[in-house]
Amino acid sequence: MRWDRDYVKEAADSGRVIPGFNIFGYEDALAVTRAAEEAGCPVLLMVNRGAVDAMDAECWGKLLSSIAQRAAVPVGVHLDHCSDTDIIRRAVDSGFSSVMYDGSKLSFEKNREITQQMAEYAHACGVLLEAELGQVPYSDLGETEIRYTSPEEAAGISSETEADWLAVSVGNVHRLVDRTVTIDFSVLHQIQKVCRLPLVIHGSSGVSSGDIKRLKHEHIGKMNFGTVLRKAFSDALRMEMQEHPEEFDRLKLFAYPVTRVEQEAYQIISMLQGIPDLSRGKCGEGGKNENSAERTV
Repeated sequence: MRWDRDYVKEAADSGRVIPGFNIFGYEDALAVTRAAEEAGCPVLLMVNRGAVDAMDAECWGKLLSSIAQRAAVPVGVHLDHCSDTDIIRRAVDSGFSSVMYDGSKLSFEKNREITQQMAEYAHACGVLLEAELGQVPYSDLGETEIRYTSPEEAAGISSETEADWLAVSVGNVHRLVDRTVTIDFSVLHQIQKVCRLPLVIHGSSGVSSGDIKRLKHEHIGKMNFGTVLRKAFSDALRMEMQEHPEEFDRLKLFAYPVTRVEQEAYQIISMLQGIPDLSRGKCGEGGKNENSAERTV
């Protein structure tokens, strides 16, 4: 189903959150889409820098748009964390429904200038734009500094550009596997007082379930998840290869890992959208008995 309006803004205004999932191939894109259909909720299929390095934006646009068009719920195609304006323009021209310009490493003035340029280009084609302020570190790269989003700069991006969403740094960290982080709600509240834009939380795989539940009551429109799905897929694939060392058919080897991705995606969507019974849903059928406990998602 076509992503024909700003579902992220609608979610932020109504106490729900749209999940954005980083995907790396046809199989996990379909798994996330099936989970969204089962939950009956919109979802974003996101392509990050690594995915664009592996396959160009034009190919991703055609592949994911074809999946989105056949889906029974609104499925958006989103370019995540991109500072290359040429790639952003190519993504806009290739069927992406939203793109992110990441100017967080630039001065505020330069970030604001290019954010506005990209917003104008995107909006001319009916595409939404996400901006970013602050620094959300990547744990796998050894980054440790969290530079919180400045409320004053957030107010500036909100009033001086046509950005649609704003990614913020409020204690979140990218690509955490075995530990959690604590969201600084005092900083978040300061940002929300002066910024009209729906806010986006990156690095949500490292945010505790308790903080995610609290974030649903803030002006958060989107939360990004990647590590949790990648780990579900790789752990299941590793197990399949150990149990079936003679198997060479990737379709058979991928069957259970894709089911695990679908299960994880469904549980996250359910949590963010307030679906009460996480044990129900077709996406949990037919797989191995591996339930997710209350944990960091």
